[in-house]
Amino acid sequence: MMRRLLKKAGFYLSVLVLVSPAILVFLWMLSLSFKNELDNTAFPPVFIPNPPVLSNYLDVFAKNNFALYLWNSVLVTGGAVLIGLLVGVPAGYGIARGKAAKFAILILIARMTPALSYLIPLFLLFQMIGLVGSITALVITHLVITIPIIVWIMIGYFENVPLELEQAARIDGATTWQAFRYVALPLAKPGIVIGGILAFIFSWNNFIFSVVLGGKNSRTLPSAVYNSLTFEQISWGPLAAAALLVTLPVLLVTVVAQRQIVAGLSAGGLKDG
Repeated sequence: MMRRLLKKAGFYLSVLVLVSPAILVFLWMLSLSFKNELDNTAFPPVFIPNPPVLSNYLDVFAKNNFALYLWNSVLVTGGAVLIGLLVGVPAGYGIARGKAAKFAILILIARMTPALSYLIPLFLLFQMIGLVGSITALVITHLVITIPIIVWIMIGYFENVPLELEQAARIDGATTWQAFRYVALPLAKPGIVIGGILAFIFSWNNFIFSVVLGGKNSRTLPSAVYNSLTFEQISWGPLAAAALLVTLPVLLVTVVAQRQIVAGLSAGGLKDG
């Protein structure tokens, strides 16, 4: 009994050590967003706001076109995730059923390749066709993020769907498309959910594409926060408030769907022997 308790205590201590730096940074950013500039620059640092102020959040909306940047992020991320699902789910099915291991490796390489590697050729292409600074250009570039994630996850899911079920549907007269739509697709719904969630998180947080390809009226929230920095003086309170507002949608999605994320990744990682 004591040994089991020690193991459990050791596990929770290890988790605490691993996540505590991220938690402390987040709490410090939260503290900055509710303090005035005098407290934010005080030494020794003031951690607990007394009293908390909301002016930093009001400044974010008053001094920046935050609503426009939020809408741009919704358009870019939503479009990239939707197109990624429309392309990635059938692609994952085809690779899984065709046992195309080489294509799976290419998808993995595409996922591992830094996004910056795609930026220069895409910028030159969009410059030639006049799409630099448009929402369309950002949606297309974000497909580099969403499609590899979704395809890779869906390959694992479709490999776990018993082929016998589809064969039985074909014996009953179903076409390949019908077997995919009515048999394989419903069984792979958890994979579609987890693929969409992870694609949303990575696309929403992307910074570099919007900085280079986004225009004044098309930049997304992460780059808008970056552009709010000034060389004369950094206002830490409004900057922290803006960063929290950018992070809030991802936090909400992660908290609400944490069970689906864990269950989806676990199920997708299982392979039949």
